[in-house]
Amino acid sequence: MHASAPPLPPRPTGCRALPIRVYYEDTDAAGVVYYASYWRFCERARTEWLRERGFDQQALIDAHAIAFVVRSVHGDYLKPARLDDLLTVTTRIDTLRRASLSFTQQICRGQELLFAATVSVACLDTRRGRAAAIPAAILATLTPQS
Repeated sequence: MHASAPPLPPRPTGCRALPIRVYYEDTDAAGVVYYASYWRFCERARTEWLRERGFDQQALIDAHAIAFVVRSVHGDYLKPARLDDLLTVTTRIDTLRRASLSFTQQICRGQELLFAATVSVACLDTRRGRAAAIPAAILATLTPQS
């Protein structure tokens, strides 16, 4: 008898859920999702999270000369996803600072948690290549668990 995974907590209000289908290109020779694919799925979900708040990544570079760049990651691979699975990537902000933020992300197949990640992101001045304060207009739209 196998212990089942604990039920997933309800998504916080404003938590972004992005559906992703697993394609052949996402898998290894055995049809199991390749470990690096989980990080690509998370990247897409963070990009869509930002877009939902009215901020396109290229527009941020063009208008404000800033970009959000990954500073550190931690991931737990709990169960494998496979070819043709329909996954959901949830994204929520946990910590917001003047020039950085951290996200919690989960990848699920239905109610089954497959992958959990914490991603720290820094705001970068693209002209100087250094950390920069998140512009006030953007900062005002970003709140933990938004």
